[in-house]
Amino acid sequence: MGNKRKLGSGYEEIAASFLQKEGVRILERNFRCRMGEIDLIGRDRDCLVFVEVKYRRGCRSGSALEAVNFRKQRTISCVAGYYLLKHQLPADISCRFDVVGIDGNQIRWVKNAFEYCDGKGKTWK
Repeated sequence: MGNKRKLGSGYEEIAASFLQKEGVRILERNFRCRMGEIDLIGRDRDCLVFVEVKYRRGCRSGSALEAVNFRKQRTISCVAGYYLLKHQLPADISCRFDVVGIDGNQIRWVKNAFEYCDGKGKTWK
């Protein structure tokens, strides 16, 4: 498991560097709570951005972007809600959920990859 985490951290670092070159200021890496983890949290102008990073060596099991399924989206949403509460950020703060997919050597950044979902049908963007 340690090797997998080390590999993941390396790709998260690649994604963070990529985002920084695109103007995103990275605020936190691997924000964890009992509900789960968000790989990167940043600011893109006036928007708070929660970023999931996925890597795939090949496309045998689908693209990296396809790996962020509804269950993962729900987990990220819950952790994002906790982050907002913990940092006492206003409820109307502009937020979005992005995914950085790394397939081999290709990096793809999808802004607004999904909306907030709490599993009960409640959404916000």
